[in-house]
Amino acid sequence: MAEVEEPRGKEEANPAAEEKGGKAGLGLFYEERLPELEPESFREGFTIRTILGALFVAIIMMPGSIYLSLMIGQELGPAAEWTTIILFVEVARRSFTVLSRQEIYLIYYIAGGVGAAGGAFYWLIWNQYLRQSQAARSFGIAEAANPRMMIPTWTSPPLSSITYIQRTFWHHDWTIPILLVIAGAILGRMQWIGMGYFLFRTTSDVERLPFPMAPVAAQGATALAEVSEEKETWRWTVFSTGTMVGLIYGLLYVAVPVLTGAFQPKPQWLIQIPWFDFTLNSEGTFPTGRVGISSDLRLVLFGFVLPFPIVAGGFLASVFSNFIFSPSLYRWGLAHGHNYFPTWKRGMNLIQTEISTGFDLWISVGIGIALAIAAIGLSKIVKNLLFRRSSLTKGARGSLKPPPGRGDFPLPLALGIWGLAAIAYVILCRVLVPDFPVWIVLLFAFFWSPLNSYVSARLVGMTGQPMTIPFISQSAFILSKYRGVDIWFAPIPLYDHGWAAQKFREVELTGTKFTSVLKAEAVALVVVLIFSFLYWSFYWKLSAIPSSQYFYAQTFWPLNAFYQCLWATGTLPGGANYLLQAVKFDVIGSAFGGSIGLYLLTGLFGIHYMWFYGLVAGFAANVTNYIPMFIGALLGRYYMARRFGIHRWQLYAPVLLAGYACGVGLIAMFSVAIAIIFKAVRILPY
Repeated sequence: MAEVEEPRGKEEANPAAEEKGGKAGLGLFYEERLPELEPESFREGFTIRTILGALFVAIIMMPGSIYLSLMIGQELGPAAEWTTIILFVEVARRSFTVLSRQEIYLIYYIAGGVGAAGGAFYWLIWNQYLRQSQAARSFGIAEAANPRMMIPTWTSPPLSSITYIQRTFWHHDWTIPILLVIAGAILGRMQWIGMGYFLFRTTSDVERLPFPMAPVAAQGATALAEVSEEKETWRWTVFSTGTMVGLIYGLLYVAVPVLTGAFQPKPQWLIQIPWFDFTLNSEGTFPTGRVGISSDLRLVLFGFVLPFPIVAGGFLASVFSNFIFSPSLYRWGLAHGHNYFPTWKRGMNLIQTEISTGFDLWISVGIGIALAIAAIGLSKIVKNLLFRRSSLTKGARGSLKPPPGRGDFPLPLALGIWGLAAIAYVILCRVLVPDFPVWIVLLFAFFWSPLNSYVSARLVGMTGQPMTIPFISQSAFILSKYRGVDIWFAPIPLYDHGWAAQKFREVELTGTKFTSVLKAEAVALVVVLIFSFLYWSFYWKLSAIPSSQYFYAQTFWPLNAFYQCLWATGTLPGGANYLLQAVKFDVIGSAFGGSIGLYLLTGLFGIHYMWFYGLVAGFAANVTNYIPMFIGALLGRYYMARRFGIHRWQLYAPVLLAGYACGVGLIAMFSVAIAIIFKAVRILPY
């Protein structure tokens, strides 16, 4: 057996840096990137084996993903990804061949897209339920004399259609909805590839943001590539350790509810999903506080990987806002005859408190913070482009000129693809909802979506997590004074493509050519559309969706339908206009000014900018996810880093997280397979 290779770290070359608390000691991928992770060259990853991987996921994994989403509200996710590549690695080894790192990552990449929630035709199932739901009937939008005042027939057939009795998509009433789903799948890919690539070039190539979560998938693929080549390295050891942890925890967290849900009318939980809610218990001491602890062990491992200032800053800010600021503001307002949280009532759980306090305060705070981050980000990229002009002609990293062999395509082409898709969305909206103000659609397509995507890309690049500004489309619809329900179902070009910048960074770290991604997306598009249509048709034919066969759908879909129908009535004559009460421009201005002031103060006192982003990201959030992440950050910083050395732990952490995701995915896949087999056998007539 070959000797296990150990990573060589910077601490060996310069141990004084650790003792003096240098930048490396402040957190994983704190400022500069690790040179060891950068690829030396780029290779093609799209081969016949990646096509077979896509077909395997579509045929074997997609039905399990559909079942899991209907049963417990979760996707297979890592199950489809890691199970597929482990199977292909083992088949390759027994066939005396080797899968390259690029092939393994591309199989992982395709598996994640093909197996996600059953594909594009999920929306047809949802729309057919929505039209038939009690909520749509109660609000009077299931059917109406005026087509504008009901759920449009280009989303689902009218209630008189025989397709609801036969439970089939094979009918001419579904022609337009199916064509719109196909068009959305094509245009959506054009948009995120074009805009995502442009954001990657600006945030990664020019700004050199670290993208702390990108090495997770890249290092996992590297570990499995080394196994395929029969090399025993530190990556495989760490990956296997994470896999065992994932298997054990996934058995308790995922397998128990899935298996008990198959054999019993209601699933049982040993570990509460998705969090332990302490909001009711603490409302006397912390009124309006959103108090809970997530039960997802993955968040602890996120704390290993994310920069320590991001996690610590977010934890401190969320604790302050939920335990001090919000309760104090509530009590001060009551004492002075002004209730700052009018919709919050005692007895609300965490979700209800999140919704009510969001309407009262946190939505406006989040908008102000996001606008400040956008302003800061735009100023930084302008500065980078102005003062690094000399490097733009050298092909050096930190410039707009890409490195050779990466498979880049011209920026004008990327923006052109995105622009064509945006124009197509505008035309679609104009055709489907001709009376809605087209300038709002244009504003979404060519101003807000690019701006919001850039803000999100910068946050993902620095913190590993995006910031979403909610209720933008709802605000625009209501403020437009448009009267009709159909606009709520139109394909409005309002998107956040910031996540795609990290996806391109993952591809880069594996040494895979970007052209491989384009080929993989073309194959995935065809495979997803075909098998998503077939499997959703099959499940719908077996039984109504939702029904008692699917616990999560039967429990939560009526609630989701109620809220969607409630929002849709906001543009009806006399409809309730609650959203305008939630958007408070004075709070937005205060949050914007406070964020800019905090950024200037951190620069004045020489505090690293990541503390600023951690604080502003956590201020409007609840503490649910930050508590386990902070535990992981403390454990990684003060134990793991000292136990293994800072640089070595920086290399271990993303591989450990990838292994954990693999372990949970494997146990989830096994559990879902048993559940599907049991249900299939139970309905047989013999």
